[in-house]
Amino acid sequence: MTLDPAYLDYAHRREGMDHDLYPWSNLFSRPPLAWPNGEKVLSWIVIDLEWFPITPDAKPFLAPGHMQTAYPDYRHYTSRDYGNRVGIYRLLDALDKAGAKASVAMNSAIADRYPALVRDIVLAGHEIIAHATDMNATIATGVAEADEREMIAASLAGLTRTTGAAPRGWLSIARSQSFNTPALLAEAGIAYCCDWVNDDLPYRMTTSNGPILNLPLNHELSDRQILNVQQQSMASYCEQIRDAFDWLAREAETSGGGRMLALNVTPYITGLPYRMAEFEALLMWLAGQPGHGFATGAQIAASADAQLG
Repeated sequence: MTLDPAYLDYAHRREGMDHDLYPWSNLFSRPPLAWPNGEKVLSWIVIDLEWFPITPDAKPFLAPGHMQTAYPDYRHYTSRDYGNRVGIYRLLDALDKAGAKASVAMNSAIADRYPALVRDIVLAGHEIIAHATDMNATIATGVAEADEREMIAASLAGLTRTTGAAPRGWLSIARSQSFNTPALLAEAGIAYCCDWVNDDLPYRMTTSNGPILNLPLNHELSDRQILNVQQQSMASYCEQIRDAFDWLAREAETSGGGRMLALNVTPYITGLPYRMAEFEALLMWLAGQPGHGFATGAQIAASADAQLG
């Protein structure tokens, strides 16, 4: 029996992905992006500052790092709290020594519960970006659009109430979105999101509620992936970051534009005492590299937005 050729027809098949958010493009053939001070590589450090309810909600899925054992799971609950009590301050000290400013992706529950911590972060000159309400607020297709819109609004309102300024950036839990998320974020006034990881430079999305930038936050170079999931050492993590910088710097030199090195860091993972010396040394190494700079997501987004037209 011969297969009917119509069986293979698919009306939405096209170059790239099956959506209209952005066209497919090759990084190496598109016009280069130049950073404001002539840097070849900008390191964008994103710190996930999260509050985990002790009773997890697995709908639509269980967030990475959530409670694992029977209620009350004090072991995991307090290890996560260690990041908010101890680890975050170690990271802030390391950033200060290197002269680096970070984007702190924060659950609004952190702002509600620990306003003094939020003030310390803001006074140190770091950017606050929204990271849902708490670690039960995961997003995926199947979540009602009205519920997702309400959660985004609640997250932004909580952070704005404590910091006095509306966040410009958004990081979803586990970088997970629904089909509605980009449009809902644009509707809420978000300038950039960090969830799509398919590039080394920002690019613009077009939604029904206007444009929004995506700043790709590399998952493979996150401390959670390297240290927790792959169970590698801190020395290995630092080596991979240095290797990534070297490669990106060579590409930038060849292309005549800039590159972005994204470091996603978690206070209860990297902020442990046996990891901090190597992390501090890594930041100081980056700070000393020719053609390198540190930047927040808002700074990178502003530069990219002006050049993307």
